[in-house]
Amino acid sequence: MPFSNNHSPRQAGGFHPMLLASLVVAFLVGVPIFGVLSNLLVGGADGAGESGASTLAHLWSTVLPEYLFNSFAIAAIVAVLGATIGIGCAWLVAAFDFPGKRMFEWALVLPLAMPAYVVAYSYTDFLQFSGPVQSGLRALFGWQPHEYWFPQIRSVGGAGVLFALVLYPYIYLLARNAFLERSPRMLDAARTLGVGPWRAFFTISLSLARPAAAAGIALALMETLADYGAVAYFGVPTLTTGIYKSWYAFSDRTAAAQIAAVLLVTVTVLMLLEQKSRGRARYYAVGGRTSGQLTRPLSGKSGWLATLCCALPVLAGFLLPLLILVRLILREDALAMGARYLGLVKNSVTLGGVTAVLAVLLCVLLAYAARVSKSRVQAACNRIVTMGYAVPGAVIAVGILIPLSRLDNWAAGYGAPFLLAGSLAALIYAYLVRFLAVSYHGIQAGLARITPAMDASARSLGHGLGSMLLRVHAPLLWRSVLTGGLLVFVDVIKELPATLTIRPFNYDTLAVIAFQLASDERLGEAALPALTIVLITTIPVIILARAIAKGDS
Repeated sequence: MPFSNNHSPRQAGGFHPMLLASLVVAFLVGVPIFGVLSNLLVGGADGAGESGASTLAHLWSTVLPEYLFNSFAIAAIVAVLGATIGIGCAWLVAAFDFPGKRMFEWALVLPLAMPAYVVAYSYTDFLQFSGPVQSGLRALFGWQPHEYWFPQIRSVGGAGVLFALVLYPYIYLLARNAFLERSPRMLDAARTLGVGPWRAFFTISLSLARPAAAAGIALALMETLADYGAVAYFGVPTLTTGIYKSWYAFSDRTAAAQIAAVLLVTVTVLMLLEQKSRGRARYYAVGGRTSGQLTRPLSGKSGWLATLCCALPVLAGFLLPLLILVRLILREDALAMGARYLGLVKNSVTLGGVTAVLAVLLCVLLAYAARVSKSRVQAACNRIVTMGYAVPGAVIAVGILIPLSRLDNWAAGYGAPFLLAGSLAALIYAYLVRFLAVSYHGIQAGLARITPAMDASARSLGHGLGSMLLRVHAPLLWRSVLTGGLLVFVDVIKELPATLTIRPFNYDTLAVIAFQLASDERLGEAALPALTIVLITTIPVIILARAIAKGDS
């Protein structure tokens, strides 16, 4: 719809035509989220006759305490260990020059391409009793099975360490950017006052990076609480495994919805606590980011120690699991690379590609609507859309299946031939609810960098909204759109809980088949689909990581 030249696209009030589309998207995203929350006090969809409150009371007296304790224990390990790795490596690459620094700037992001459940399969084979580590120790020292102690990887502690190794890049990326934004004048002033490098780090650099680091920790914790594959394989009962067990093992949708609501409330409280911890404090880097950040050269033992500190997370979180997968594949007598394997690759790539395209189209629409309409309703719609990333996939799956099952039952009463629950459309719907925020923020930031003067010039030449988006904004937004699409593609390829729950019958992906084979202790066969996931996701992650390291995106 074209604009009149006498009106600005930034309308402060009134109904904007693009607002209708935003309302529809926000409604579709909000249905599974608020639907799950409604189950805290309302009975579930299985018609068991038990109220939501009584079901919740029963869960509190039986399994919920263990689910909550294990989930919080794993989250605590991730927060401490992930923050130590992420902040420490970010400080090293931002403040010092040492051997391999240019490579580590982007290589430290590589564990993002390694799904947690894949790392779980790899390290289980590597560290179990019959694995190469324990077998080598017994052969080297002549130990008998009951003469030594070895830490158990399939435990709460093992799960916490594993998640920290693959999720620390969230903290690293945000903390590194915050360290680079610091003003060199502040550190120069600290040096003139006799403050040493360690004290300057804790009192100045870390304080300025606190909001960014806290946001990265919150992201890592949300991903930890959302995981299903790794904790299910380890046999550690958490909130996500409880949802899946209630839904499938016991066919109790009421209990599944209740546990999903508790998990959603837990994640929400986590986000609120992170914001509350900052209070009214504000951290400003006076002077902004400069093109020539001063870095301190490290040579000799100090330089190689910094190299080792940056190399260990990459080795433990990416290279070693990758090598273990290759070893497992080579150990197999024959590789199952027939039509079924190619079908799994096709299913995964198709789901990732379709979701990525739909996500960037919707996010361009939402971000553009926010640019041309400044109403509070539009802002509220976009906030609802971005809530999805904070919601675990298992919660979204429950929130989607319950209303779709009711709709299917209602349609069946009228002889309708279609089924929505357990369809590809429902699965892509779940992906969009979960990952829209991944691409939205980047596209919104890309639009914010385009000066409003360009909009005014385009309108003066008679361009409407559609023409202005295609001819003026699109050429300037392509980097942000590509980045958002790649991120969504990577997340969909790795996603397991929603896929495992919603996928159509006999429709498998690489993530699903790898999990099923590993659950049957067929790690050698699971290695091929697991390695394929890593290879598919590594290429986009390397592209994005190198772009971030160079400051291009």
